[in-house]
Amino acid sequence: MIEFKGVHYPKSVILYAGFFYLRYAVSYRDLEEILGERGVTVDHATLNRWVVKFAPLIAAQAQARKRPTATSWRMDETYIKVKGKWTYLYRAVDRDGQTLDFMLSERRNLAAARRFFKRAIAANGVPDRVVIDKSGANLAGLQAVNVILKFTGDGRTIEVRQVKFLNNILEQDHRFIKQITGPMMGFKAFHSAAATIAGIEAAHVIRKGQIPANGTSAFQTFAELAA
Repeated sequence: MIEFKGVHYPKSVILYAGFFYLRYAVSYRDLEEILGERGVTVDHATLNRWVVKFAPLIAAQAQARKRPTATSWRMDETYIKVKGKWTYLYRAVDRDGQTLDFMLSERRNLAAARRFFKRAIAANGVPDRVVIDKSGANLAGLQAVNVILKFTGDGRTIEVRQVKFLNNILEQDHRFIKQITGPMMGFKAFHSAAATIAGIEAAHVIRKGQIPANGTSAFQTFAELAA
């Protein structure tokens, strides 16, 4: 259960505000105005604090509760602007387009790629194969993971394929994230960017039906992750 102690608004208001910000292309000022029209007075700075505090917690619950994914992965990076500079959002989906994991990084190199693959494997298990682009860093990251698997696991390693067109499903999936982050016009700090993107990814997982919903709405599923 996620604790909402110390906030001066009802939990339902915080969850509604967070869900609509993370699911739809609105700015904090847009959301402030929308809530005002519904009789809820809250400033955009407070909305930002709610998202930064609670979005990563809800995202962690989404990762833990999502349905099992396929063992054929697609991995690539896209770009997110933070403090006026481009950072790298590592993302992976399975062959059916289901979200596996994501990680915002200030650098695009071997260490970042290796860290992402280890994180994704910890959450989803070892895949049979991973499709990547021609990035040497991503290839080296997978090779480093394979060395670890070879000597610490059952000897089974991951098949690596560098076939660009097979990653089209992931390129399409990037677009949803970009549609939501576009109106945000860049982030002021790395930690708030990472927190916000975690929430956007959680909303995207819900949108794709990866969380057992029992016939509830997307918002109800989101709220249940905080229960």
